[in-house]
Amino acid sequence: MIGNIATIGYGIATIGPAIGIGLIGAKNQEATARQPELKGFLRVNMILSIAFAEALGLLGFVAGFVFAA
Repeated sequence: MIGNIATIGYGIATIGPAIGIGLIGAKNQEATARQPELKGFLRVNMILSIAFAEALGLLGFVAGFVFAA
Protein backbone atom coordinates (compact mmCIF):
# COMPACT_ATOMS: atom_id res chain seq x y z
CA MET A 1 0.00 0.00 0.00
CA ILE A 2 2.88 2.39 0.64
CA GLY A 3 4.03 2.14 -2.99
CA ASN A 4 0.62 3.18 -4.27
CA ILE A 5 0.48 6.22 -2.01
CA ALA A 6 4.02 7.24 -3.02
CA THR A 7 3.12 6.97 -6.69
CA ILE A 8 0.13 9.24 -6.20
CA GLY A 9 2.33 11.71 -4.33
CA TYR A 10 4.90 11.83 -7.11
CA GLY A 11 2.12 12.30 -9.64
CA ILE A 12 0.75 15.23 -7.67
CA ALA A 13 4.27 16.67 -7.55
CA THR A 14 4.12 17.20 -11.31
CA ILE A 15 1.27 19.71 -10.90
CA GLY A 16 3.69 22.39 -9.63
CA PRO A 17 5.78 22.59 -12.79
CA ALA A 18 2.60 22.60 -14.89
CA ILE A 19 1.35 25.66 -13.02
CA GLY A 20 4.82 27.20 -13.36
CA ILE A 21 4.79 26.75 -17.14
CA GLY A 22 1.39 28.44 -17.32
CA LEU A 23 2.66 31.39 -15.31
CA ILE A 24 5.79 31.65 -17.47
CA GLY A 25 3.65 31.84 -20.61
CA ALA A 26 1.29 34.40 -19.08
CA LYS A 27 4.11 36.67 -17.92
CA ASN A 28 5.82 36.38 -21.30
CA GLN A 29 2.65 37.57 -23.03
CA GLU A 30 2.38 40.44 -20.58
CA ALA A 31 6.02 41.46 -21.09
CA THR A 32 5.68 41.23 -24.88
CA ALA A 33 2.60 43.45 -24.77
CA ARG A 34 4.50 46.03 -22.70
CA GLN A 35 7.67 46.04 -24.83
CA PRO A 36 7.15 44.44 -28.25
CA GLU A 37 10.68 45.28 -29.39
CA LEU A 38 12.08 42.70 -26.92
CA LYS A 39 9.96 39.86 -28.33
CA GLY A 40 12.90 37.71 -29.48
CA PHE A 41 14.83 38.07 -26.23
CA LEU A 42 11.73 37.30 -24.17
CA ARG A 43 10.95 34.22 -26.27
CA VAL A 44 14.42 32.76 -25.70
CA ASN A 45 14.14 33.30 -21.95
CA MET A 46 10.65 31.80 -21.92
CA ILE A 47 11.78 28.65 -23.73
CA LEU A 48 14.70 28.18 -21.34
CA SER A 49 12.44 28.67 -18.32
CA ILE A 50 9.88 26.21 -19.67
CA ALA A 51 12.63 23.65 -20.30
CA PHE A 52 13.83 23.87 -16.70
CA ALA A 53 10.30 23.65 -15.30
CA GLU A 54 9.51 20.70 -17.57
CA ALA A 55 12.67 18.91 -16.41
CA LEU A 56 11.46 19.19 -12.81
CA GLY A 57 8.08 17.81 -13.83
CA LEU A 58 9.67 14.86 -15.61
CA LEU A 59 11.88 14.14 -12.60
CA GLY A 60 8.82 14.03 -10.36
CA PHE A 61 7.00 11.78 -12.80
CA VAL A 62 9.90 9.36 -13.26
CA ALA A 63 10.61 9.24 -9.50
CA GLY A 64 7.19 7.67 -9.04
CA PHE A 65 8.22 4.76 -11.23
CA VAL A 66 11.73 4.45 -9.87
CA PHE A 67 11.00 4.57 -6.15
CA ALA A 68 7.62 2.81 -6.12
CA ALA A 69 8.08 -0.82 -5.27
